[in-house]
Amino acid sequence: MPASIPLGEHEIRPDPQALTGSSDPEENSSAGVNYEPDPSKSLQISTDREDIVKKITSLYSGSANEEDMMVYAERAVYDDPWSFCDTRYKIAGQWYGIPKVMASSRTLATQIVSSTPNELVFKMKQEYTPRVLHYPKPVNSLITLTLDEQGKVIYHKDMWNDKDYSHEGLGKIMKTLNGGW
Repeated sequence: MPASIPLGEHEIRPDPQALTGSSDPEENSSAGVNYEPDPSKSLQISTDREDIVKKITSLYSGSANEEDMMVYAERAVYDDPWSFCDTRYKIAGQWYGIPKVMASSRTLATQIVSSTPNELVFKMKQEYTPRVLHYPKPVNSLITLTLDEQGKVIYHKDMWNDKDYSHEGLGKIMKTLNGGW
């Protein structure tokens, strides 16, 4: 069994326009998408799925603990604009690092936009306040969680502010430095 999951093996790249675009172009960004969550439009999901979202948002909010980390399969992948981690151990390093660099991180809103047997997609607004600047910065994300048969996250894709960032060039360099890719 390989030590890491090759890029793309479980990654399902969401179609942001289909999941988040509005028929009213005024509500979309220039990219034709809208990552701003509207909880009133959230799809209903099972309590098991609600638990997954709760654990993931707890991790984003800097309260990482072992129980929340168990939402990930042992060989899960975490992929955001700044990092690429290919084991639960490496992913834990990202989450446990949030309180070290952020004075606060809080989830302001979520909206479930898709839920299928092997995938859960939601919009999230997270407010980060860096320790150095103490100035809050809201970030809208489209989060795609690919799930295995046991409901564990095997691929966590986080796209920020209406963009999907590259696995090449500067994006790859940043991900290598931050996640050990």
